[in-house]
Amino acid sequence: MDFSEIENNVKRLKDEISAGNAYGEAVTLVAATKTQSAEAINAAIRAGVDAVAENKVQEFREKFEAVHGCPQHFIGHLQTNKVKYVVGRAGLIHSVDSLHLAEAIEKECEKKDVHANILVEVNVAGEDSKFGIKPEETESLIRQIAKLPRVHVRGLMTIAPFVEKPEENRPIFHKLHKLLVD
Repeated sequence: MDFSEIENNVKRLKDEISAGNAYGEAVTLVAATKTQSAEAINAAIRAGVDAVAENKVQEFREKFEAVHGCPQHFIGHLQTNKVKYVVGRAGLIHSVDSLHLAEAIEKECEKKDVHANILVEVNVAGEDSKFGIKPEETESLIRQIAKLPRVHVRGLMTIAPFVEKPEENRPIFHKLHKLLVD
C-alpha cells in the first residue's frame, strides 16, 4: 500500500508545529486512529507522529498489539467496566471526568501492579453533548485523585465546540490553560 499521503500530512503538521512554536515548548503530535488500519497507523508512526490514540475500547484492544514504535493513548469516554482493557496498555488516558472513574483505574492498576497517567476532562464550553467536569470542579477533583497512589494527573483536556473559524475556540483553550496555572 502507498502511504505517501499520510507521510506528507505528518511532515506538513510537524513543519507547522515547528513554525508556530516560537517559545520552544514541547508539543506532542498525537494521531487519532479512529477507523484506520494498523498498517496506516504504523505508516504514521514511521512518518514521525509522537503518539497514536484510539477513542473506542474495542478498537484500542484490537490495534494495541499490531501498532509499534510509539506511545498509545486512549482518548474516548471510558466506562468503568472497560477500564481493565486500557490500564497497563495506554500510556495516557485523556478522558477522566470523575473520581469514580479514577478509583476504578486505581483498582485496576493495583491488580496489574502498574501506574496510570491521566488527563482530567473539563467541559469548558458547557456543552450538554460533551463529557467532562465543570471548570469550577477541577481543583477539587484533582486534589481527590492526587490521593490515589497509582493514578497520576498529567494535565487537563477539553473538547472545544465545532466552529467554522478555529480562532473562535481560543477563549475555550485560554480558560482551560487558566485552570492549570491558577
